[in-house]
Amino acid sequence: MPWTRILSGIVAIALALGMLILGGWYFTFGIGILIFLGQLEYFRLVRAKGIEPAGKTTMVLSQLLLIIATVAPNLTDAMFPVAGSLICFYLLFQPKMATIADISSSILGLFYGGYLPTYWVRLRVSLPNSISHSNLPLDGYWPDSWADVSHFPPALVLTFLVMACIWAADIGAYTMGKSFGRTRLSDISPKKTVEGAIFGILGSLIVAEVGAWYFHFPAWEFSGLILGVLIGITSLLGDLTESMMKRDAGVKDSGQLIPGHGGILDRTDSYVFTAPLVYYFVTLLLPLLSS
Repeated sequence: MPWTRILSGIVAIALALGMLILGGWYFTFGIGILIFLGQLEYFRLVRAKGIEPAGKTTMVLSQLLLIIATVAPNLTDAMFPVAGSLICFYLLFQPKMATIADISSSILGLFYGGYLPTYWVRLRVSLPNSISHSNLPLDGYWPDSWADVSHFPPALVLTFLVMACIWAADIGAYTMGKSFGRTRLSDISPKKTVEGAIFGILGSLIVAEVGAWYFHFPAWEFSGLILGVLIGITSLLGDLTESMMKRDAGVKDSGQLIPGHGGILDRTDSYVFTAPLVYYFVTLLLPLLSS
């Protein structure tokens, strides 16, 4: 593995862990940068197909959604259709008549690149009692001691567990698929195999079960099973979705921002669909299991 790939990976992981631990507006700011860079790549792919989306308008509205998810998370879902309507109004009054592709690609950019990532902020920043654990300006947090994770904010523990499951799924799918993969999973991504997908889901499942037991989830055997399978499948679907967009645009990588790794979308595709389902797993299913 090239040293540039290793070093850039270490830097990316350090930055991700830093913003994850800090939480608050630090986490929101970090997610905002990822959204901005990811949407730049997305709209570059779209324009490669001869489509003219409302790129700048969509990117501005996506940042507003992120701010709303931080200060008033309950309004985020209501603001999504409002933002979509504003994009349509913008395209309707352009000198050149907008096409169905222009409108649909803009709305997809808002949904895929703007709205879905707000669930990461809702997980880390906006869950109940998140702000009460802050000990830094801008609602940030830094542990007084690293010895006992039981004192960490529940939102931090949960978000880290979700990311650990995604990492386990990616590592399991890559290593085991490369070693034992024989059956192609999909023509969308020829290198992915059924065997790799199974091992990826198993990797996520194992980490989720250990986490559910260690952090005392209600009915931890069942809740860990659901969480692990949920993350394993959705991370795979996110990867395939981004591969489909790249294949349609005729490019190998979404960008070249991260040396040896490609673009932002190439590194974050597994995270896009995961956070929304985990958020509702935490806010809807776990309370039911507790009762």
